[in-house]
Amino acid sequence: MRLARIAHPGGVAFASIEGDGDDAQVLEIAEHPFGQPNFTGKRWPLADVRLLAPILPSKVIAVGRNYAKHAAEFGNEVPSDPMLFLKPSTTVIGPHAAIRRPSGIGRVDFEGELAIVIGQPVKNVPAARAASVILGYTVANDVSARDLQKSDGQWGRAKGFDTFCPIGPWIETSIDASDLALTAEVDGELKQDGRTSDLVHKIPELVEFVSGVMTLLPGDVILTGTPEGVGPIEGGQSVSITIEGIGTLTNPVEEV
Repeated sequence: MRLARIAHPGGVAFASIEGDGDDAQVLEIAEHPFGQPNFTGKRWPLADVRLLAPILPSKVIAVGRNYAKHAAEFGNEVPSDPMLFLKPSTTVIGPHAAIRRPSGIGRVDFEGELAIVIGQPVKNVPAARAASVILGYTVANDVSARDLQKSDGQWGRAKGFDTFCPIGPWIETSIDASDLALTAEVDGELKQDGRTSDLVHKIPELVEFVSGVMTLLPGDVILTGTPEGVGPIEGGQSVSITIEGIGTLTNPVEEV
């Protein structure tokens, strides 16, 4: 199932997307998408609604240096345990919403990532049970103010600006995410080309590790890390992150 959050003629709702291309239909879900969805009976062509961020997490937990080649391109070692940092919920935006690049902060980079979406309240989940607590997967862009990341010595400010966590276009609930192609393009030029099988700390291990630190709530998002090839973005450009079997997340960049 592809779960989305949409703006439709009557308001905002969760929905399931059925079909592809011009024939795709959006089926409204009553209340929330967790557990067995209840449908209202309302439906629209996908072209007649606007896709929003597919979930509004209470927190976004990100994992740094989780691809060996990405760690190496900045001269870093891969940590023995997952390196965690948080992005505020206010960083989250959806497809085609603008990444707002503040002036005066130096270089700002895109980082294409696979995102895990949690489906139930959990704490201390063993890796063997991780799949049972995952609602699905989506595409993310861990936008980063690189100069601030370096000068601050910690990553809260560099990763925490409003709009610095685009996610979408929807949540895919029926996919094996262990070996998917991940690419990133800026204005149509290929920049990143990796696979989720290259994750140093795998998906079950990440769920176990993060849930051992903090309680995860329905809709919380774990960003799994980015492959090598990250680079700067400027106002007027467009960034597209594609993950095989999920979809493409595209966002323009604006200077503010």
